[in-house]
Amino acid sequence: MEKPQEPLSLNELQQTVDQWIHTIGVRYFSELTNVAVLMEEVGELARIFARTYGDQSFKKSDPAYNLPDEMADVLFVLVCLANQTGVDLESAMRANLLKKTQRDIDRHRENPKLQGP
Repeated sequence: MEKPQEPLSLNELQQTVDQWIHTIGVRYFSELTNVAVLMEEVGELARIFARTYGDQSFKKSDPAYNLPDEMADVLFVLVCLANQTGVDLESAMRANLLKKTQRDIDRHRENPKLQGP
């Protein structure tokens, strides 16, 4: 039985992806290429959501989709872009959550559209 792996912090994830790129992936694609790849991956994720949770249905010709794997693909490319542009995702997320908390402290609670049925 395989031992469960410890969770990765965002900083550890960025380091792990960087190490993978330099040992397995040879080098990063250009930033512009990675933005295009990110859009492709988000499209694949959107396709699964449209067919699983939306009104579309899968075609017989559709390959089997794996939602967690597609989410991981999106995250991988986003981490590549962060590494390439010098963004510390852990710090960025902390700052972003603080911004959202300060801005939205009462906004969602007071939104009648978010109240129960």
